[in-house]
Amino acid sequence: MEGHNQSLPIMFYMIGFSNHPDLQPLFFALFLVIYVAALLGNSLITTIIANDSRLHTPMYFFLINLSILDICCTTAAIPMVLQILLSMEKTIPFSECIIQLCIFTSALSTELMLLTLMGFDRYVAICIPLHYSTIMSKRTCILLAAVVWILGFINSFLQTELILKLTFCQHNILDHFFCEIPSLLNVACSDTFINNVVVIVADIFFGMGCFLLTVISYTYIISAILRIRSADKKKKAFSTCASHLTVVTLYFGGVIYTYVRPAFSNNPEADKVMSAVYAFVSPVLNPVIYSLRNIEVINAVKKLLGRNITPKR
Repeated sequence: MEGHNQSLPIMFYMIGFSNHPDLQPLFFALFLVIYVAALLGNSLITTIIANDSRLHTPMYFFLINLSILDICCTTAAIPMVLQILLSMEKTIPFSECIIQLCIFTSALSTELMLLTLMGFDRYVAICIPLHYSTIMSKRTCILLAAVVWILGFINSFLQTELILKLTFCQHNILDHFFCEIPSLLNVACSDTFINNVVVIVADIFFGMGCFLLTVISYTYIISAILRIRSADKKKKAFSTCASHLTVVTLYFGGVIYTYVRPAFSNNPEADKVMSAVYAFVSPVLNPVIYSLRNIEVINAVKKLLGRNITPKR
């Protein structure tokens, strides 16, 4: 198909769930529950940390940022998915698709860097605890958070700008359930070589680079923990890292698979599954993982609930 004049209205037909028409109501209910759970869970984590001065530490500061990013991820993707599931036409205009792509890509790349920062924070806390307050000062944490948000936005802006330079046919079939870079490049009617090169460079930096730095941090962390003689201290050190390590494994695994593998092969069904892991499942699991495995958060929840339940005199 040859590209049409870009002044014509461009529509994307989402066929992510078309193979299972009888399950559309079930998919709608499932995604609605996921969205509500992600919003409530991440909002609760943010409220708990903000209201408990004992949690005003670098680790929980980064966790608030993570919760905000998870809300951005799900809000960028799921409401549109719900709309498509209810719609008979299963279409999304080009402009709405680009807005979704821009927000989602920005949140995605920012979260990858933020998870790396959280790994570095745990490295400093466990491997060089005497210098922790100096290295991870309030000013430094705010600066680091600002840098990763800005870099994430720059990456999103660049990727979106390159997508806008492509020519798309008037009618496009997207074998996905929301607008993401790999699926859009597959339906472009013009050459996507530059886009693919920029995506691979971004993957190396944001995906594999951040993952490598996280692995290095945890190599030192695990080595330091194994040298601790006290069983209680060793258990406490492992517990503070286990939550973050679980989230990192889920998130990086899905992102690297979805964005790096398309350069070598194409499997739309696997792409949809892996996209769902980091776009929908991870934002829901993050509050659960960090709260159930973290005694400080559990105590803060009890304190908050006790304060609200206890009648005022």
